[in-house]
Amino acid sequence: MALIDVITWDGGNEQVAWKFPSTNLRLGSQLIVKPGQTAFFVYRGKVCDEITEGAITLKTGNIPLLTTLISIPFGGDSPFQAEVWFINKLAKLDTKWGTPSPIQVEDPKYGIILPMRAYGQYGFRVGNVRLFLTTLLGAFPSLTDDQIKQYFRGKVMSIIGTQIGTLFNEKISFLNISAHLEDLSEAARLKIIPAMEKYGIVLETFYFESLNVPEDDPSYVKLKQIKEKAAELNVVGRDIYQLDKSMDVLKTAAGNEGMAGLMMQTGMGTGMGVMMGAQLGAQAGQMMPHLPPAGTSAPPPSPSAPAVQFHVVLNGQQLGPFPVAMLQQMISAGTFNAASLVWRQGMAAWQAASTVPELAALFAPASASPPPVPPSA
Repeated sequence: MALIDVITWDGGNEQVAWKFPSTNLRLGSQLIVKPGQTAFFVYRGKVCDEITEGAITLKTGNIPLLTTLISIPFGGDSPFQAEVWFINKLAKLDTKWGTPSPIQVEDPKYGIILPMRAYGQYGFRVGNVRLFLTTLLGAFPSLTDDQIKQYFRGKVMSIIGTQIGTLFNEKISFLNISAHLEDLSEAARLKIIPAMEKYGIVLETFYFESLNVPEDDPSYVKLKQIKEKAAELNVVGRDIYQLDKSMDVLKTAAGNEGMAGLMMQTGMGTGMGVMMGAQLGAQAGQMMPHLPPAGTSAPPPSPSAPAVQFHVVLNGQQLGPFPVAMLQQMISAGTFNAASLVWRQGMAAWQAASTVPELAALFAPASASPPPVPPSA
C-alpha cells in the first residue's frame, strides 16, 4: 500500500467540498492548500487540524490534534491513516432557481386567478468551514454546488411562495409587480440567510429576475382586458363610460331582426340624441356654476329638485340612469316597454316599468279621437 507524498485538491470547479481519495499518509508528505481553500484532517469522524492556504510539510508540530489522537511517533516518515477534506470557500454567484410548477395566485386588485412562475438566481459561499464540514457533508466523498442547491430547494421555494403572498396581500396587482422585484428579492434574502447559516453557508445575493404568466393564458388575457376597461373608466369618467355602453346596447338592438329591430332603426338617431343630451346636460349642470342673469346682480332662483331618473335592464345589461323623457323615446324606438325592469333611488327592488307611478302614464292607451263635428242646421 503506497504512501502519499503530495496531498492537494484534484476536484472540479463545481465542487464545494472534496475528499482526498487516499487515507495512507505519512509524516514528511507535502500538503498544498490553494488560495480560497481550507483543508481539514478527519480521523474516525472527528474533525481535527485545520490548514489554511499554502504548502506545508507534515510533521507532528503542525498537526498537533491528530498527532495526539492517533499517537503518531515523533520524527521520521512515520505512516498514519486519516482523511483530508478540502473546502472551496470561493463564492458561487450563478446558482439558478425557479418554481417547479405554477403558483396559483389571485390578483388582489382585479380578482383574477393566475398561474404564475418565478425565476431568479442567488450566490453563496462557505463561511464557517468547520460547521459546514460537520453538519452537511456526512459520508459523501464530495459535495457540488448543485447538490447544495437541491438540499436547500424546498426551503427556498417555501420562502419564495410566502414572500409572493405577502406582496399580493399589500394589494399590489400582478400587472405592477415588476416594479417591486427589488423589495421582494431583499425580503426573501433576509428569510433565507438564517436557514443557510445553520450549515456554515453565507448567502451572498438573492434575486427575483422575473414573475410571469404566459401571455396567451386566458386568465392573463382577461386581466389585461379588465385593466384596459378600468383605465378607460378613469379617463372618461363613469357617466360617459356608462353612456358609451348604453349606445353599444342600442346599436345591438337596432341590428336585431324583426319588428323591434326595425322600430329601433327608425328611432335610433332621435333616441341616441336625447340620451346623449340628457346625460351630458346633467353632467354640465353639475360642473357649471349657477350664474345670475346678464345685467342683474340679483341671485338666481334656487335650483329646482333634480328630475327623477331610472336605471333600466336592457338586453340583460343594467344601464342608466335615464330621465323619463329618454324612456319615452326608447318606448317609441321599441327598446323599452311596460315589462322592462326599472329602479330609482328610494325603490326597494326592481319593478316592471308599468307598475311605477312615474312611468305608468307612458303606457296608458291613447284617448279616443272625438267624433266629427255635425253639420250646422
